[in-house]
Amino acid sequence: MLNYQNTLTTAGGRITCPRCIAKSSRTQSQCRRPALKSSGKNQKCSSHGGKSTGPKTAEGKARIAAAHFIHGEATKQARAGYSRSSAYLSHLEDALRVVGALEGRRIQGRKPKGYEPVRTLDGVLAMITLDMELNKAGAPPGRGSAI
Repeated sequence: MLNYQNTLTTAGGRITCPRCIAKSSRTQSQCRRPALKSSGKNQKCSSHGGKSTGPKTAEGKARIAAAHFIHGEATKQARAGYSRSSAYLSHLEDALRVVGALEGRRIQGRKPKGYEPVRTLDGVLAMITLDMELNKAGAPPGRGSAI
């Protein structure tokens, strides 16, 4: 029969705390770690299931979501704007390569959503006319529709 110890003395006998009640299936010995304070009746350490499993009710989930809201800089609209700006810069790089003003390696990384490579002089001219139309409308570069 396994003899469980309820408490664990640490820090040279100065601290007494509840002990994890989990046992090894191989050696049948009790875990030597202290149980978490929040584990309640089951007295388990963080390795054996003492951690919280998160909120279950709709109120609890809403409370956690509100607590993790930091700022509004990464909203879907902001991310779409970043993607359009990045696509605009990739199009400018393509245009400079087609014209011959830029050589060497391309910018590395994933290309943004909505990016279609510009490979011909006609594509560069279409990009310039679209950019001029957007500038007349007062839209900043890269903020208009995907090119």
